[in-house]
Amino acid sequence: MSKLSDIAQQGLWKNNPGLVQLLGLCPLLAVTATVTNALGLGLATLVVLVASNVLVSIIRNVVPKEIRIPVFVMIIAALVTTVQLMINAYAYGLYLSLGIFLPLIVTNCVIIGRAEAFASRNHVGHAAFDGLMMGLGFTLVLTLLGACREILSQGTLFAGAEQLLGPWAQQLTVHVWQVETPFLLAMLPPGAFIAMGLLIAGKNIIDARLSQRQSPDEQPTAIARARVTKV
Repeated sequence: MSKLSDIAQQGLWKNNPGLVQLLGLCPLLAVTATVTNALGLGLATLVVLVASNVLVSIIRNVVPKEIRIPVFVMIIAALVTTVQLMINAYAYGLYLSLGIFLPLIVTNCVIIGRAEAFASRNHVGHAAFDGLMMGLGFTLVLTLLGACREILSQGTLFAGAEQLLGPWAQQLTVHVWQVETPFLLAMLPPGAFIAMGLLIAGKNIIDARLSQRQSPDEQPTAIARARVTKV
């Protein structure tokens, strides 16, 4: 297996930040009431992940080990501030929806974890690809969780997409089913915990079945017994 394919499998499935490492759970559970919010935060996190991995990889041989963590945090904080200002300028509705969780990307353990564990030990190309795959894995979990919660609570998909993509995206809203009274459990944090637990359980079931298919049959072969009769 090549290095890039292994990195892709780690980020998207085997070591997914949301389903396996359980990192960034605070924003993951707080802003995923709709697909739009989940996708917006996921893309912002992805951009910061890729950019921070690239910068950390570039300076990894220059920064002394004693101060590398503060330097990494400063880089991440500068990138998050830049992304926050861009969203404020071009997607103000999404900026208001994400609220405090947008600047809190700085404290997301996924970003500082990849900077320390991978980007500081690999060259720029692999570091950028690792950030992309980890960011995509995190974004996919956010989006899937947001889709489940939005369908259950409001009966829609991509409601408020114009906040992320502009006025033309109003036509992207899909009405899955008619909801007279919103399902509050799916909208509130307890519903997010339940949905997240189901996603983790589903991944564990798939992994277990895949491992059973790949492992050889270890059951002992039945030995036929000879029947002895008197002559």
